[in-house]
Amino acid sequence: MAIIVEIDVELAKRKMSVNDFAEAVGISTANIALLKNGRAKAVRFTTLDAICRVLQCQPGEILRWVPDEPGLPGGPP
Repeated sequence: MAIIVEIDVELAKRKMSVNDFAEAVGISTANIALLKNGRAKAVRFTTLDAICRVLQCQPGEILRWVPDEPGLPGGPP
């Protein structure tokens, strides 16, 4: 997957537990785990908004694009 979710980094910076974060955002800890492990196929804008509101961050602080296809700028040869 080319999109990396760095929620764990932001949680560590804030010394916030996954359980507290999930409760504040309003989604299950299982869905947080899917996001953290890169297994989520999509994120609703309302969920992204809630995540950014709770973490007081911009989407670019928790989402990072990494090319994984040959021939793309910045990707493998």
